[in-house]
Amino acid sequence: MRTPTTVLALVAAGGVAAALAVPATAAPQPRGGPPPVGHELPKVPVMTGGGGAVASVDPIASQVGIDILEKGGTAADAAVATAAAVATVEPYSSGIGGGGFFVHYDAQTGKVSTLDGRETAPATFHDKVFLNPDGTPMDFNTVVNSGLSVGTPGTAATWDAALKTYGTMSLNQILKPAEEIARKGFVVDKTFYADTLGNAKRFAMFPTTAAIYLPGGAPVPVGGVQRNPDLAKAYRELRTHGIASLHTGRLGAAVVKEVQNPTTAPGVTVPKGQLTAADLAAYKVNHKAPTHSEHKGLDVYGMDTPSSGGIAVSEILNLLEAFEERTGTSVADLSEAEYLHWFSEASAMAFADRNRYVGDVAGVPTGELTSQEFADERSCLFNPDRAQTRPVPFGSPDGSYNGECTPAGTSLLPKDGHSTTSLTVTDKWGDVVTYTLTIEQYGGSGMVVPGWGFLLNNELTDFNFAPTTPGVPDPNLPGAGKRPRSSMSPSVILKDGKPYLTAGSPGGATIITTVAQIIAGVVDRGLPVGDAVAAPRISSRNGVEDAERAIFGTAIGAELRAKGHVLRDTPVIGNGTAIRSLSPSLWTAAAEPTRRGGGSAMVVDPQ
Repeated sequence: MRTPTTVLALVAAGGVAAALAVPATAAPQPRGGPPPVGHELPKVPVMTGGGGAVASVDPIASQVGIDILEKGGTAADAAVATAAAVATVEPYSSGIGGGGFFVHYDAQTGKVSTLDGRETAPATFHDKVFLNPDGTPMDFNTVVNSGLSVGTPGTAATWDAALKTYGTMSLNQILKPAEEIARKGFVVDKTFYADTLGNAKRFAMFPTTAAIYLPGGAPVPVGGVQRNPDLAKAYRELRTHGIASLHTGRLGAAVVKEVQNPTTAPGVTVPKGQLTAADLAAYKVNHKAPTHSEHKGLDVYGMDTPSSGGIAVSEILNLLEAFEERTGTSVADLSEAEYLHWFSEASAMAFADRNRYVGDVAGVPTGELTSQEFADERSCLFNPDRAQTRPVPFGSPDGSYNGECTPAGTSLLPKDGHSTTSLTVTDKWGDVVTYTLTIEQYGGSGMVVPGWGFLLNNELTDFNFAPTTPGVPDPNLPGAGKRPRSSMSPSVILKDGKPYLTAGSPGGATIITTVAQIIAGVVDRGLPVGDAVAAPRISSRNGVEDAERAIFGTAIGAELRAKGHVLRDTPVIGNGTAIRSLSPSLWTAAAEPTRRGGGSAMVVDPQ
C-alpha cells in the first residue's frame, strides 16, 4: 500500500468531467440539463510512456484512471475509479449490480494476490432450481430476463476491499467522477446505440429500464446524450453511506424488492427471484491466492476458482510448450495457420478439462491442471496435421503421468454469455492491476433497480441448469451460496519477479482464448503488445470453433478447414486490454483498435 503525501480529493469542478465537457452544440440535450461528458477524446489503441498507464474499453473511463494516477493514486485506486466510470458509459457490461475478479501485483513485496468478488446464489438455491416439474431445464432466456437469474452483487464490495487493501483513497473520493458522468451524461456512439437497440425488446419488458434507455420508446440516437441521474444517486449513496447501504441498508432493500417482485410492463410476467436481505448481509469478498504456472521462463498468475480462467489459460500455454517438445518445432517458427491449429487444439483440450473439473466445489485439482506434466501427458492426443474430433475427451489430472493417451471421458460445453468488461492499470511505483467485471450478458437481467439506475446481473445463468453430460459429475450445478463458474481471466505475467505483461478481456467463455492468445502472441510469437491485442482471433471451446472474418474468410481459414476444423464465422471475439512493461518506469498500454468501436490506451507521461 502506498502512503499519500497530500490529501487526494477530487472537486466537482475538476477531474474528468471538466476535462471532457463538450459544447452544448455537440449533441442534442434536454432543455436545462448540464453539458454532457462526450466521446471527444481520441480512441488511441496503443500508447507508451511513464508515470502510470491505463487501458480500458472507453476513453472517458481511461481518462478517469489517468486523473487518479496524476493525483498520486495507486493502481488499485485508478482501477476502481476506471471501473466505476466504465459502468456508467458502458452500463450493459458491468456495474454495481454485478461482480468480478481483481488481480493485483505489489511492487514492494513482489506478491500477486486476488479478490474474488463473484456473485453468489441465494441460500435457498439447490441443484434442481432451474428445472421444470418434469425434470427438463427451464427456458434459458426466460430465466435470464427475470429475478431468478440475479445473484448477490459483489462489485461494490470488491471496490471497497481493493481500496482498503491496496489503495490510498476512499470510496467517497473514487466514485465522484463516475457520479458526475452519470449526472451530466455522455454522447451516444454507434456501439452504444447498437447495444441498446439489440436489447430494446427485453428492456421494454421492464418500465424502469425502458425509462432510462428507451425514452419515448426508442434508444437515444447516435450523437444524443444518455443521462442516468438515478445512477448518480446510487454512486452518491455508496460514497456517503458506504457499501453497507447495499448489503444492509436502503439500497439493498430496493434490490431485494425488485428481485423478489420484478416491476414489469402490463401483460408481462417473469419468474420471481429468491435473493433476500440475509443473502446481501452475508456476502463476503474472498481474498485468494492466484493460480500460478510457468511459461517460457515467465511466471503466469491468474484467477482461481470459481473462475476457470487462470486454470484454462495456464493449461493452454502449457500445451503449446508440450506440442513444441513433441514436434521439435517452435511456436515462433509456425505459419499463421499452423499456429492457429496448435492454439485451437490446446484450447479444446483445456476446455474439456475445465468443463469436467472446475467449479465452486471442494477438491478442484488446480495444481495438477496447471502443471506442465499434466499438459505433457495430454499432448499425446495432438496431431500437427489433423484436428481432433470435437468434443475432445478430458484427461486425468491425478498426478500420475506416464505419457500414454488414456482420456477419461467426454464433456460438452455449456451455454455461455458474452458480456463483461476488462481493464488494466499500472502506477508509477510499479504496482499492477488487471480487473475483469460483469453483469453477465449485455444488459444483464434487463432489470434496473427502481430509483437507483443500475442493471442487475443475470449471473446465476452461468450455472449449468442440468448436468451437461449424463453420467459425468458436473461441478457447476447451482447450490446454496455457491458462486457460478466464470471464464474471466485477468492475468499478470512476471519476469524475474517484475511485471512483464498484464491482459484481460470480456467475452464469456471466449475470454479464456482471447487472453491466452494475447499472451501467446507476445511471448510465443514475438508480437508487440498492440499487435497481439489486434491480431485476428479464433476461439475453440471443445465444439464448433468461432473464427473472425480475417481467419474464416481467408486462405488461413481454408487451411484450417483442410485440417478438419469446423469454423463458424464470428464478427468479433473479445475486447482485450493489456499493458507491457518495458522497464520499471516505462509501459506500453494497448486496447482494441477496431473491435466494438475500439478501446482506449493512455499513459500519464507519453514518451
